[in-house]
Amino acid sequence: MKSVKKLFALLLAFAMVLSLAACGGKDEVTPDTSDDAATVEDNSSDDSSAADSEDAAGEETAAPENDTLVTTVEQGLEGKFSPFFGLSANDVTIWEATQAYAIEVDRVSNPIMTGIEGETREYNGTDYTYYTASDMVVTENEDGTVFYDITMRDDIKFTDGTMADIDDVIFAMYVYLDPTYDGNSTLFSTAIEGISEYRSGIEPLYSLLLAAGEDNTDFTYWDEATQTAFWSEGLPAAGDAFAQSIIDYLINSGNAAATDPIEAITPNWGFEVPEGATVTDFFNVMLEAYEGDYNALSDTEAASGSIWSYMDPAYQVGVETGESAPNVSGIQRTGDYSMRIVASKVDATMIYQLAIPITPMHYYGDESLYDYDNNKFGFVKGDLSGVKSKTSAPMGAGPYIFKEYSNGVVYMDANPDYFKGAPKIPHLNFMEAAEADKVTGITAGTMDITDPSYSTDIASQVADINGSEDLEGSVITTKLIDYRGYGYVGLAANNVKVGNDAASDESKNLRKAIATVISAYRDEGIDSYYGNTASIINYPISNTSWAAPQVTDDGYQIAYSVDVNGEPIYTDGMSTEEKYAAALEAALGYFEAAGFTVEDGKVTAAPEGAKLEYQVNIGAGGAGDHPTFLILKNAADAFASIGITLTVNDLANSSDLYASYQTGVAEMWCAAWQAGTDPDMYQLYHTEGSTNYYQITDEELDELIEAGRLSTDQTYRKGLYKAAMEIIMDWGVELPVYQRSECVMISSERVKVDTLPNDMTPYWGWMNEVQNLELK
Repeated sequence: MKSVKKLFALLLAFAMVLSLAACGGKDEVTPDTSDDAATVEDNSSDDSSAADSEDAAGEETAAPENDTLVTTVEQGLEGKFSPFFGLSANDVTIWEATQAYAIEVDRVSNPIMTGIEGETREYNGTDYTYYTASDMVVTENEDGTVFYDITMRDDIKFTDGTMADIDDVIFAMYVYLDPTYDGNSTLFSTAIEGISEYRSGIEPLYSLLLAAGEDNTDFTYWDEATQTAFWSEGLPAAGDAFAQSIIDYLINSGNAAATDPIEAITPNWGFEVPEGATVTDFFNVMLEAYEGDYNALSDTEAASGSIWSYMDPAYQVGVETGESAPNVSGIQRTGDYSMRIVASKVDATMIYQLAIPITPMHYYGDESLYDYDNNKFGFVKGDLSGVKSKTSAPMGAGPYIFKEYSNGVVYMDANPDYFKGAPKIPHLNFMEAAEADKVTGITAGTMDITDPSYSTDIASQVADINGSEDLEGSVITTKLIDYRGYGYVGLAANNVKVGNDAASDESKNLRKAIATVISAYRDEGIDSYYGNTASIINYPISNTSWAAPQVTDDGYQIAYSVDVNGEPIYTDGMSTEEKYAAALEAALGYFEAAGFTVEDGKVTAAPEGAKLEYQVNIGAGGAGDHPTFLILKNAADAFASIGITLTVNDLANSSDLYASYQTGVAEMWCAAWQAGTDPDMYQLYHTEGSTNYYQITDEELDELIEAGRLSTDQTYRKGLYKAAMEIIMDWGVELPVYQRSECVMISSERVKVDTLPNDMTPYWGWMNEVQNLELK
């Protein structure tokens, strides 16, 4: 019963203001769970605002006509706009607009190292100069340690006029590393020296109370009244809030009617909830299914935050139970605007974890509690209640100032002191919008920039509105950008195998037989669904990554395009039908090599452990609405002609699809990965990877993945990952299918389109240069 909340794991944690564009088809998204991915949550209230509607002189300002840019976010803002505890994709979009970052990335997601004076890099034949809030020097030492030396600009100003310095960055790092931190950052998992010593010896009170149990009689760390209140009030209240967050998610995602949300649980969340059930009943049903394991329930079913994030702050405070270091030895202040971070080893992904918002300690923390030399870092260790109290109103040094959130709209004003230049558009509104309203909103003039799911239907609609098929028309301008991920078909090695060895040549040949036939039908299916807005990919990596093999690279190969003897299946000049026939012939060769009986062009018997029928799960809404659906149906027909049954199981509910492969039950499935900023493969394909749903166990692959983490040389790493991808393909556990486009849709009548950034990418969108954008 894995939750649909996995859709929320699609964001980079603290990795610059990325493109707002998110336009695509109906692919079921498998989360990016690498160290630079993020989910989101927290629902505290705040009694102070990061900004108001007054100008610098304190006078009330009246918004002049045509001075407001209106953009959209998906429906379902939670109002948790904190760089520390905001979690949902929508909420992250909001708080990112208010922040400046210690480190930023360029158009291909490479960190910018000398941004104070400006660093020029080439992309797509054009030189672009990037300016950032700091410089960084990375030094790899002979003893294996790594120094990250950060020097900030000395002119960064927060939106309340307070100057920023390195202490604000240090404060933020200590929040992320606090033993009681329960937000989305995984900075605590990095190799910064001294983290484990600093986080040890302190545990959240709720964790200790839960472990002790309701009948505990040892009151060393709390009194009996606290324990009684926790079990009778605190925990039940958190459980109710957790259950309600799931219902709210289902409503906001369109899977439940607000009039009777409980009815949505059984069909959409995988639990049988009786008619007339309360929120408490729903939580208890889940708890019973997890045999009273609150942590397992929370980890698996969370829609927007863990159970513990809804706990009364009184139970979230840290309790000292042992020795705990007073500081993190690897965080070293070297000046008012500089610091050194010491890591115990090289880790290519760590630099992205250091893309930390420069957050105002005087707002989120308490300056009187900061004394670096005496191990005081802006709050009491183990008590983040003050930071959480500012969750609903973000403050930072970014391009815009948060004003208010009201009636589905977030209102922001331009920051006149933004270090990259004051935005030229005085006001920015983020408006919640339904998918069906986006194109019409642009046409009606109620939206200036939005992001509808792009398809051939949308393209036709825009062409009609513009009176032209050009992407840049008189009414609507559409910018297409490669999606930061890709669609794939997965095969579980332990469920599609011969005998008992998923790693045997026979098992690999079985899976390659299946992948070879499906692969042949990719072009027709993707062209039918996406037209020219998507392309076929041949390696298990997004084309947006610098590590992706290119057609011009030596050894580049179409996925599953060679037979069991390593000879090409296809030749130049083959017709489409000839290619389909060639793929079937090659599949027969693989089946035979796998131990199947092949007679007269048909598979007639399967070896022990294998069979003549397999099932592939796809979340096409029960109506075939998925980019890979036609591919699978055509492949199934082809398989039937040689004696193999491929059952295409179209699941109406996404949660059923997720559960099928995340629990290891599915034989095959269709989904999509979203790429992080770094192409690290550990969590997806390493034997110990937490999302190794393919069930690969390969020592050579593990070594390549580990080696890729221990170098910052991109050329070297690209070679390692190419070799790793070839092993993955040889296992036959993944068929890459398509790289689709997402889009930014702009009102040509309202926005000066030539002020948008050139060469936008998934890592560099219009918000990265929002200060340059102009209205007509």
